[in-house]
Amino acid sequence: MSEFDEVNDALLARGFTRMVFDLSRIEALLDLMGTPQRSYPSIHITGTNGKTSTARMVDSLLRAHGLRTGRYTSPHLDSVRERITLDGRPVSEERFVQVYKEVAPLAELVDAKHGEPLTYFDMTTTMAFAAFADAPVDVAVVEVGLGGAEDSTNVLHAGIAVITPIGLDHQEWLGDTVGDIALAKAGIVHSGATLICAVQPEEAMEPILERCAEVGATVAREGLEFGVLHRELAVGGQVVTLQGLGGVYEEVYLPLHGAHQAQNAAVALAAVEAFLGAGKSRQLDPATVRAGFADVTSPGRLERVRTAPTVLLDAAHNPHGMAATVAALQEEFAFRRLVAVVAILADKDATGMLELLEPVVDAVVVTRNSSTRAMPVAQLAEIAVEVFGEDRVTVEPKLSDAIVAAVQRAEENGELSGAGVIITGSVMTVADARKLLRR
Repeated sequence: MSEFDEVNDALLARGFTRMVFDLSRIEALLDLMGTPQRSYPSIHITGTNGKTSTARMVDSLLRAHGLRTGRYTSPHLDSVRERITLDGRPVSEERFVQVYKEVAPLAELVDAKHGEPLTYFDMTTTMAFAAFADAPVDVAVVEVGLGGAEDSTNVLHAGIAVITPIGLDHQEWLGDTVGDIALAKAGIVHSGATLICAVQPEEAMEPILERCAEVGATVAREGLEFGVLHRELAVGGQVVTLQGLGGVYEEVYLPLHGAHQAQNAAVALAAVEAFLGAGKSRQLDPATVRAGFADVTSPGRLERVRTAPTVLLDAAHNPHGMAATVAALQEEFAFRRLVAVVAILADKDATGMLELLEPVVDAVVVTRNSSTRAMPVAQLAEIAVEVFGEDRVTVEPKLSDAIVAAVQRAEENGELSGAGVIITGSVMTVADARKLLRR
């Protein structure tokens, strides 16, 4: 077993999905390390959907401006190293092991003092902050894991906070209403910060604005200070015109699909403008902005991994995300026949997601992913039959068999051109499918 595998196992032993909302432990660990998170400015991103894509866009724009970036996102699709990137690339196995060895002995001291040991997420967050300080980076782009106020990343007190669109998700942790969820997420806005906020439902906006008033934060809102002025389809993505804080940016090619990605681009641009000090009197160089967006990738977000038939991977895992995916499928892909492969986690709104998918797919293959939290296939099948009717549902307990079955169903009318498969329902489903399809 390699050293990297040993480290990976040691992290997993802390419980991959164990959550403890208590910042005192990670604060104690970071204090022992000399508060690495204070050694660079940061842009902190929360929201229900679009966080990772937005983080990747912010990162790409900053690098186009010549800055050295550290980016921390989660969950990962293939390797835990993807969570910690320097200059847009995951850290090497050697570097990952090295950082773990710096953090682990101090983590043991903290564990010994607290009843509850540090979580997997506490550890990877601390490792990211340490790796960024060590690099050193000019700026860190950090995605919240869950919520905001009590998330491990909320030790940052970032100068620029970002809230992407908020919807219902993780209600068991964050509250049953959009207002409660918004309140938790607004916790990343600290004294004197600038908040870049996507368009939100009214009940979400209220607690966000209250938090900003309370801590004296400046707010820039999509639709008021910035936004998408125009978008049109292009090969492999779209061309957008964005209203930034500093002016209008035309003919921006974005190699990602969907109106939601154009919205993420507007949010990312405003965040970078605020960070770099652009505003009413000063615009960023449009050519640099175009170069930054042209380089963006977002794996697992309507990502095409096969052609003939087209196989798309999409990590939508709640109704809000699925609605965006469905809109993009209808607008940007002309499938004659489309079959969905769906595996969902047990705590998610499977009915809500399947009802959104139903009008745009001809059939669905239900299966499960490798997560211990996966919804049992029989339970998901029952829901799918209610939504789609028995004839349109196939059940395959193994994901690999489900993909084969979906391809067969997509091509069953001899529709070789215009046949497609979309694999969706969870980030874990996409991660598992990517391993199978990208070999």
